[in-house]
Amino acid sequence: MSLLNLSLPELIALFSTVSAVLVTLYLLDRSRRRQVVATLKFWTPAESAQSMRQKRRIQQPWSLLLQLLSIILLLLAIAQLQWGDRAFSSHDHVLILDTSAWMGARSANGTLMDDARTAALAYVHAVPSADRVMIVRADALATPVTPFDSSRAALDRSIRESKPTAAALNLDQALEFADRVQKLHSSHPGEIVYIGAGRIPASDGIATPPTNLRVIPIGSPSENCGLRKIGLNRVDAETWQVFVSARNYGTARCVAPLAMQFGGAPMGSRTLTLDPGVQRDTSFMLRTRAAGLLEIRLLTTDAFPEDDRAVVEVPAQPALKVIVFSTEPELLRPLLASNPNVTPLFRTPAAYDPKLQADAVVFDGFAPAVRPTIPSIWIDPPAQRSPVRIRTTAQSAKLVGWNSDSELGTGLHTRDVEFDTASVFAPAAGDISIASVAAGPVILARAGSPKLVVFGFHPARSAMQYELATPLLFANILRWINPAVFQRWELNAGSVGTIEERLERNTNPNDVKVSSDDGRAVPFTVENDHLRFFASAPGTYRAQAGDREIGYSLMLPDVGDSQWTIPAGVRRGLPRVSRVRASVADLWPWLALAGAAGLLLEWFLYGRGRREAWGARRKVQTRSRVLQRKAS
Repeated sequence: MSLLNLSLPELIALFSTVSAVLVTLYLLDRSRRRQVVATLKFWTPAESAQSMRQKRRIQQPWSLLLQLLSIILLLLAIAQLQWGDRAFSSHDHVLILDTSAWMGARSANGTLMDDARTAALAYVHAVPSADRVMIVRADALATPVTPFDSSRAALDRSIRESKPTAAALNLDQALEFADRVQKLHSSHPGEIVYIGAGRIPASDGIATPPTNLRVIPIGSPSENCGLRKIGLNRVDAETWQVFVSARNYGTARCVAPLAMQFGGAPMGSRTLTLDPGVQRDTSFMLRTRAAGLLEIRLLTTDAFPEDDRAVVEVPAQPALKVIVFSTEPELLRPLLASNPNVTPLFRTPAAYDPKLQADAVVFDGFAPAVRPTIPSIWIDPPAQRSPVRIRTTAQSAKLVGWNSDSELGTGLHTRDVEFDTASVFAPAAGDISIASVAAGPVILARAGSPKLVVFGFHPARSAMQYELATPLLFANILRWINPAVFQRWELNAGSVGTIEERLERNTNPNDVKVSSDDGRAVPFTVENDHLRFFASAPGTYRAQAGDREIGYSLMLPDVGDSQWTIPAGVRRGLPRVSRVRASVADLWPWLALAGAAGLLLEWFLYGRGRREAWGARRKVQTRSRVLQRKAS
């Protein structure tokens, strides 16, 4: 016998309290009542003395006993009295169900996951019915699905709802989790059962398996060739370099045709010959500025087709449309037309329209009466219409320095540059000085809405025309005006799990951001110029570090490189079906019914109406006995 919800002292304390209250109520049942009579001459002194000497006593002892018996039965039901001791007859098992990507491979009965579910259901129904089982789904993470539960319906439902994920199996973590759970939450640990194909990454290993481990292996196909990783790096504005990595997971040589399509049109093909356990890389060149879907496919027929195809969304590469108003367009054409990310259009000042459609506008020695509403570059504007007030004009002014702290002056260096004449500006609060002479700034930027940059001299008519800093300066200005056009893109298609990317040297972690396709921030770490974050679910992720943006399309399943070898001495296969199906019997339902029946019987026999009638008859009998004594 054992109590599940209450200890024996708690049960005794509760029953004593309830019994004391009931007995007290029964003793107070014959309390004094005020009676109105015609005269006092009928009350004799002898009778009065006899009434005063009468002691309190329980008038309905059988009613009290019946209520006390019903109460103890109900308390035993609340305490869940059991026949037998669960602590010595039941155990707590942990069932690790492999839900890694490899479990989606085909088998004779459907998939490996179907075979694993069948084996898991058979194990749950093979252990004694009093045993409790915890279901844990294992892929890259060990995820408990149920607590220790003896309900076979709940366990069966959790097993049937298990499906393969896109991650590889981390078996060592799953076994460690199961062992820790049993030590912390089980007084009588049972078995740790692993059911799966045992496909793990080559870098993972199991130091010492638990002594109570049982393995129910699921037979899996041995031959598979699949895509491992895809990377895209932008070479220039119109060219992507595509890297494809494929691996042979099987034991025989694999000859796999590899095809690439962009927007549904064939773009190239290769034939890869892969020896067992070998990973090989190849590359393609993709020329496009438009957005589209790049599809890479291995034309093989193996048992695991999920890793034979990958799709990457290639973003469009827009060009920065710049309209130049100049009477001498040939002076500025080399600075703008040489950049593949810029599309320059040259117009005369007379053709200026304030409603022009462009990303930026350049005014060469020209200042319109109506300023544009888009970013603008002003080259040696007239003093009367300059967007920034000109403080003075410097003659034979020597350039004394560049503002390297600003992104507009990054990488700019010159020596002995002297201007015959240059306008010196009077900066306002928030203006950015790019280049200065002794009298003040001669190139100024204003980060307003819209942005603007103003030159106090003409770069193609001064000593700056021979400096390498001039095209770099224009590149910095155009990148500052529209950073998205000059964004450095990298795209990768891979599998979920830990993602690691090498960043540029001395990258500031505060400039790094990682987000998912729905815009949520993803936790990450930056250490020794290496970015690391963990992706638990397939999807698209973006990492941004300065002007570099890396896209990750994590859609490929992660397949383990090696087959786990079951250590010697570990129990294998299903256990014998237990014949013990009722080692512990729950008595509380019957006790609850008996307690309720007892209270109902007590009310039927000794209800208030029957109690008053019984008390009236007793009074009549007592009065009769008193009269008889007087008569005698």
